[in-house]
Amino acid sequence: MADQRTARPVSGEIMAGRAAHALPSGAVTAFDDIIDADYEIVSPPERDPDRSRFPAVPTPSAGGMAMLRRAGGDIATGPVRGGPIFWIFGMAAVAAAFWVSGGHALIHHAAPKPAAALTISGVSSRIKTAGEKRFLHVDGHAANDGEGTAALPPLEIRIASNDGRVTSYKLGTYARQMRPGERFAFSSRLDVPKSGVKTVSVTFGE
Repeated sequence: MADQRTARPVSGEIMAGRAAHALPSGAVTAFDDIIDADYEIVSPPERDPDRSRFPAVPTPSAGGMAMLRRAGGDIATGPVRGGPIFWIFGMAAVAAAFWVSGGHALIHHAAPKPAAALTISGVSSRIKTAGEKRFLHVDGHAANDGEGTAALPPLEIRIASNDGRVTSYKLGTYARQMRPGERFAFSSRLDVPKSGVKTVSVTFGE
């Protein structure tokens, strides 16, 4: 009986068959690289009967920025109020900022000053001649009738002529500081209008 593992000729062709279980020519027949290994059977750990009573509750995984949230972030907390020391330092900082930004100037300007009353009195005018030239001589005095020191502003002398024209002159006082009750005498020589002098007045200028 022919061997069934050998290929049979088909249609006049001879096929070189080989045994189904035959080893290839380049196969290694020796098993020198096989190493015996020891093994050990480990039984699964016993479950704690007390923990098995309470099933584990699945915790949803936090995604995105929620994973950075602190563990106690979900606990609702009320508004936190600072103590008295916090409020004292806060008010001191606000007061210092106000003072540095110009608050001291407001306080100084808001301080009441003694009332000062500057007056002008004893004004007189007369025309005098010096050689061939005529001039108008005006004199008088200013006084501080108030209770505080005041700076004397410049004086303004106005001369109205007979033709309706008005000429103004300013007399400097160098912002003289006048104490209460002090008097300041002034005198000036001015040109006489061609049409003549009608009125002369002296007031405080700006």
